[in-house]
Amino acid sequence: MINAVIIDDEKLNISNLSGLLAKHCPQVTITGTALNADTGIALINSVKPDLVFLDIMMPGKSGFDLLRSINAPEFEVIFVTAFDQYGIQAIKFSAVDYLLKPLIIEDLIAAVNKVEKKLSNKAGNLQLQNLLSMLHGNQHKSEHRLALTTAGETRFVNTEDIIRCESSNSYTTFFLNNSQKIMVSKPIFEYEELLADYGFKRCHQSHLVNKKYIKSLIKTEGCVLLMQDGSKIPVSRLKKDLITAWLGL
Repeated sequence: MINAVIIDDEKLNISNLSGLLAKHCPQVTITGTALNADTGIALINSVKPDLVFLDIMMPGKSGFDLLRSINAPEFEVIFVTAFDQYGIQAIKFSAVDYLLKPLIIEDLIAAVNKVEKKLSNKAGNLQLQNLLSMLHGNQHKSEHRLALTTAGETRFVNTEDIIRCESSNSYTTFFLNNSQKIMVSKPIFEYEELLADYGFKRCHQSHLVNKKYIKSLIKTEGCVLLMQDGSKIPVSRLKKDLITAWLGL
């Protein structure tokens, strides 16, 4: 069984989520609920749950404030929020699960199943640790690590170690500066948004490049970026002016 608590400032949301879990996720037992962050912190310290369903936007202190207040959390977290912009980039960056209100049953079941698998493997919650490092602001941006989930593991990669990303249908391959490749089953546009503040730019429908590793812009071959690893990345006609301005040329 998974012992869980729900922290949300609206009683109706707590009741709704509790009902869905009872019906569709019988492996989850709700051992407590709280309507604000301070009560939630006390509840977590008392119950020591395996899983916390956590609202982000709450009066006074947010869900992120709650996490910052707990030293070395040993539980899994599934964020539940009505706002898909509030802090979602940091959550996605760390591959921590989140659900948008109104809840979709299939997404809830999938998130709980992932937690159950992690708990059975007794794996440390590296995603949550990575998220907390970003929320605490105790890392330089160059030290931020992107969580890349493959079929067998979740790899944490420093953004500045990524040379480029290349898409193939709904898959994205990451090319690293140590010659390794990591393929994930997510489309490239999701990473375009996540990596925009880390020196990355989409130069083509299928390519996202790190400015740090661009060696030159070759115009004699129809506008191509030569990367430091020797790869040649096409620049689409629609992106040519954007990339030229980005490079200051």
